[in-house]
Amino acid sequence: MRLDPPLDPSGDEARSLLRRELLSPEYHEQNLLERLRNWLERRIDGGVSSASDAPALQTFATMLVVLLLVAGLVFVVTRARRTARAAQERRSVLTAEEITADQLRARALAALAEGRHEDALVDAFRALAVRQVERGRLDDTPGATAHEVAAVLAAEYPHQRSRVDDGARLFDAVLYGDRPATREQAAAVLALDDELAALR
Repeated sequence: MRLDPPLDPSGDEARSLLRRELLSPEYHEQNLLERLRNWLERRIDGGVSSASDAPALQTFATMLVVLLLVAGLVFVVTRARRTARAAQERRSVLTAEEITADQLRARALAALAEGRHEDALVDAFRALAVRQVERGRLDDTPGATAHEVAAVLAAEYPHQRSRVDDGARLFDAVLYGDRPATREQAAAVLALDDELAALR
């Protein structure tokens, strides 16, 4: 096996060797993104050149279709974001909705009277959380989860820890797990709201 002696070129020789090396085709391969961009540019250039040969009405119609497609895409994307944000807000305990604990409690009692136990339980737990915000025992944090609310309230009311945890678990099971709630479960969360409100 023959080994070449180590290279010790002068500055000009080194530049020449480097230039020759960099002219090698392996350094000029395009990555996927560059190839996609070039393909897109060719399509646009081809479309522009063919559009210049087309009648004005056909060019206008094509541009209108493209604009409508872009507008439709923008509409779908913004609607999907808005829907996802609204769904997240509906599923949080503390929402950005301007409503008092008494209003939530009234809504829960009305739902309970109508036999909508799931709605009653969800609004009852929200009423409990908002009442604690109103009393200054819980930070008003829209988007707070039931478990975050329960953790804070368990620290504030250690003797009620298991009932607060049960309420949070039921809230999640009904709202996220689509599990049915019973009249007794909704009434238990309303009773817990009363008891926590009575404590100083």
